Amino acid sequence: MLRRAGYRGSIAGMTATDTPTGPTTHPTVAVLGTGVMGAGMVRSLRRAGLPVRAWNRDTAKARALTDSGALALDTPAEAVAGADVVLTMLFDADSTLAVVREAAPSAGTVWLQTTTVGVEGAARTIALADELGLVLVDSPVLGTRKPAEEGALVMLASGPREQVEPLLAPVLAAVGSRTQWVGEAGRGSALKLVANAWVLSVIAGIAQSVALAEGLGLDAEDFLSAIDGGAMDTPYARMKAPQMVAGEFPVSFALAGALKDAGLIVEALRSAGVSDRLAAAVLETMTVATQRVGDPSAVDMGALYAGLPTQG
Repeated sequence: MLRRAGYRGSIAGMTATDTPTGPTTHPTVAVLGTGVMGAGMVRSLRRAGLPVRAWNRDTAKARALTDSGALALDTPAEAVAGADVVLTMLFDADSTLAVVREAAPSAGTVWLQTTTVGVEGAARTIALADELGLVLVDSPVLGTRKPAEEGALVMLASGPREQVEPLLAPVLAAVGSRTQWVGEAGRGSALKLVANAWVLSVIAGIAQSVALAEGLGLDAEDFLSAIDGGAMDTPYARMKAPQMVAGEFPVSFALAGALKDAGLIVEALRSAGVSDRLAAAVLETMTVATQRVGDPSAVDMGALYAGLPTQG
């Protein structure tokens, strides 16, 4: 049964196969996790006029969003009280499960799970949703800080679409440019790993070409000129290569998160019976980089470049 406290529609008394009817413009959203991505999602939700109850372990990050009209709460349980949708954007599966268990949303609440948790992590979120009686939509996102701030994420949604879409439609429209529904809960997390495997391969390839150019005494700008306008040209190269040359990595997606995702990709490849040679090399490079950059949460994933130069 879908739960709805003050939602401007009729959900009371519904069964698990029913769908909500009536206006769906202003569901209250509890956002658990207001870091780089979550903060952007909160502001996007508020621009769309949706009531938002925000929580973050670092309370200052949630309170910084009150200028948008979001309400900052001190505990996860306070944040989810009266919410129609609980949106989680945390670091990993362990933190997500711990926070949702602490929040203990009422049975029937829709849980929009957007953290990248991997295949095994998705199975654990499904189990927790069943345990707590929550209606889970497993929906990791494609995009980084800027798309999150602009409401332009791609939502990889999986779960009971017909049951929840009327309620979730304004939420998904506020935070994303489009939503791709891919079947039963868990498939969204699987697709996110497929997409991230591509992204990390691209960023690693850019870093290797920049490092090789410099190692051969070339100007990295000549590399960009060589691929200009060709089939292999990419905006990502033009964005990340200059940062690598300058050694400056403003955070769009932190190296710490990319390292976590690289580990999830390696696990998924192994479980799928696919060789992990390429992903393992990227993971190794990222691991070395994190040892060289100081705080991997304070630099962008492009800082994996720091893992390529040979050092003493």
